[in-house]
Amino acid sequence: MKEEIQFEDHFINRSNWIRASVLGANDGILSVASMAVGVAAAGSSREVLVLASLAGLVAGIFAMAAGEYVSVSSQGDIEEADLKREAKELEEMPELEMRELAKIYQKRGLTAELSHQVAQQLHDHDALGAHARDELGINEIMKAQPFQAAFASGASFTTGGILPLLVCIFLPLHNMMYYQYVFALIFLSILGYLSARGGGSHILNAIVRIVIWGTLAMIASAVAGYIFGVNVG
Repeated sequence: MKEEIQFEDHFINRSNWIRASVLGANDGILSVASMAVGVAAAGSSREVLVLASLAGLVAGIFAMAAGEYVSVSSQGDIEEADLKREAKELEEMPELEMRELAKIYQKRGLTAELSHQVAQQLHDHDALGAHARDELGINEIMKAQPFQAAFASGASFTTGGILPLLVCIFLPLHNMMYYQYVFALIFLSILGYLSARGGGSHILNAIVRIVIWGTLAMIASAVAGYIFGVNVG
């Protein structure tokens, strides 16, 4: 009985959706929390605070999803253009392209004879796939997926942005800046932990990195809100 090969589940297989999800959740937490901090620093009422935070949440969801879709679609367009160019070159000068592929394998450590044999067999099997993978660096794992990235980014922004909005609604208005800051750090720390676990990276480094940048963003918002509030007053 032939034994079925089980392929390992590597962390890199999750890189696309982890990147979009972490980016979306991080922006959701920071955008809404920073906006709330700025509005609170300006001395606004709870109604204004909640409305501004909700508006920031709704706008951010569509901005993140649209931005991610456009960005990844542009990457996909570049990949498609490169693949068309490579397909044309394979049609017009297959021998030259095969030698080019063989040189790539030779640089990776194969002998000239073996690299030629490998290139020949891969050309016979799937020439464009071999060049896409080994010459252009395009493969199924890293291939651009606009809809997946847009959905992951928008959904994670919603999840992240709702958290500081709930702080605006349920916690006392007095000292709201400090509540937002403390809870945002807690939310960001949890996000850093989850992203590190999902990606197999160092947990403490991920948490420290995300907390430092989150702190800087909220400090900048608080200063802007305070200045705005003083000028209006």
